[in-house]
Amino acid sequence: MRTDPHLVRRAAALAALLLAGCAGTAHAQFSSEAGGSDSVPGASAAPSAEGREAGRSERRKRRTVDVSPYLEVGQVLSAELKGGDVLTYTTIAAGVDAAVETRRAEVAATLRYEHRFGESGGLGDADILSGLARGRLEVARGLNLEGGALATRTRADGGGIGGLVTGGDNIADVYSLYAGPTLAKRAGSLDVGAGYRFGYTKVDLDGAGSLPGGNFDSSTNHAAWASVGQRPGELPFGWQVSGGYEREDASQLDQRFEGKYARADVTVPIGPTLALLGGAGYEDIEIGQRDPVLDENGVPVRDASGRFVTDKSQPRQLSFDTDGLIWDAGVMWRPSRRTSLTARVGRRYGDTIYTGSFSYRPDHATTIHVGVYDGLSSFGRGLSGGLASLPTQFDPTRNPVDGSINPCVFGEEGAGCLNPQFGSTTSLQFRNRGIQALYSSRFGRWSYGVGIGYDQRRLLVPANSVLAPLNGVKDENYYLFLSAARELDTQSDLSLSGYLSYFDYGAAGAGDMQSAGISAAYSRRVWRELTGTAAASLQAFEQDGFASELIASALIGLRYNF
Repeated sequence: MRTDPHLVRRAAALAALLLAGCAGTAHAQFSSEAGGSDSVPGASAAPSAEGREAGRSERRKRRTVDVSPYLEVGQVLSAELKGGDVLTYTTIAAGVDAAVETRRAEVAATLRYEHRFGESGGLGDADILSGLARGRLEVARGLNLEGGALATRTRADGGGIGGLVTGGDNIADVYSLYAGPTLAKRAGSLDVGAGYRFGYTKVDLDGAGSLPGGNFDSSTNHAAWASVGQRPGELPFGWQVSGGYEREDASQLDQRFEGKYARADVTVPIGPTLALLGGAGYEDIEIGQRDPVLDENGVPVRDASGRFVTDKSQPRQLSFDTDGLIWDAGVMWRPSRRTSLTARVGRRYGDTIYTGSFSYRPDHATTIHVGVYDGLSSFGRGLSGGLASLPTQFDPTRNPVDGSINPCVFGEEGAGCLNPQFGSTTSLQFRNRGIQALYSSRFGRWSYGVGIGYDQRRLLVPANSVLAPLNGVKDENYYLFLSAARELDTQSDLSLSGYLSYFDYGAAGAGDMQSAGISAAYSRRVWRELTGTAAASLQAFEQDGFASELIASALIGLRYNF
């Protein structure tokens, strides 16, 4: 029987895409945040091998370096419309926005230091540092150094980072970073991949608000992985063997996560646009923690920041322990270079899991990505993986009134939202599953972005712990973020954004929370690099057991770019 050479080429390209994707994401075995577009909340659509080559060629042509330091001064008025205080303050800020895109480097970053001078309503002075950065440096062909960092203010109890956060017992300053090398090379007919990532996350609390599972303090995590595989050609199928190790040490309750795995995967093309996927292996995961100190009434003792005081005299107990066979099977459909769909079902963590992704790029200015994820995570590992999943080129946007970083970023090469990682700053480990959809587009002078999703956390606690009633409790987070911007002319522009968030606590006695907001800003160049801005926002917040809030804010400011 004669074989159609075109069919062979399309099938080989399809399988090569699968293996290239596996080589880049083989380490995503323990945490839904660890990496890989199939499983990561907030991950941008992973480009194909040929797409990456086209992207590199396009970047060689563009080669832009845009670093823009600035100074800013503004006057803000914020009023509680339901009979609360009227706050006014003056803000002075210094920052830098950067977009670097050269043959060997890609960086997107925004960094801002702000000092607020409280004037009325009992608001005191404050210093606020915020920033988001993601970058890649090619040190040799196939060898990259990657990193990311985040500094932001959030609501510790699940209000998220999408709104105006000024103060209170539930406010947390979050700092997180990750860095490490990745390798992806061809060695003869083999594809070789490897990588290492170090992550660190720290949370500072302004008040003593406390979560049922305790407030997160700090953690370090390490992840290492390697893989080798072969594309179809010499064999009628592609194959890959991979393995990895991950560990996290958290200060709260002396928690420790440790996991390792080894597995083999095959990709079998069954047509020019369709391939079957299958894999099996072995994994060993342990999660443990110590008990908190108890008072004379048997109640866990907390410190002034709402964190549990760890009882060092007690042994560490396991909250999750599994080892044995793992497997998954699935299908990939890629009818064109602009469209791909992957779906998998398997057995992990003693349970059935479902993961998948859909990516569609109808034109050069529009991207659509949907991801379904299921894994093990924590606040610290989640942020490290969430940063790693963001694209290296995006347009960083901020709340125009308070300057806080918006939870979603959008760019030509992809998009990402950190809403799942900021469900709450709980100190406990959890099983993490959910779905997220991202849309970004440009049309004429308009640019748009939408992020929507659902995230569920099932808490993991030792069965014999005093905190055992929290084991299996499910926290759920529903969120929506929208942004739009228009260049009105060469001297002025308009930006709009809005968000909705609903956080459903599973623990008894913890009130559910709802928040929503909309903001708009008009900016116009008044002289050379001096720009004037007028902005306004309206935000609502409601929590069970507390009075609802409706806050209107306005800003008038000047910014000078150097």
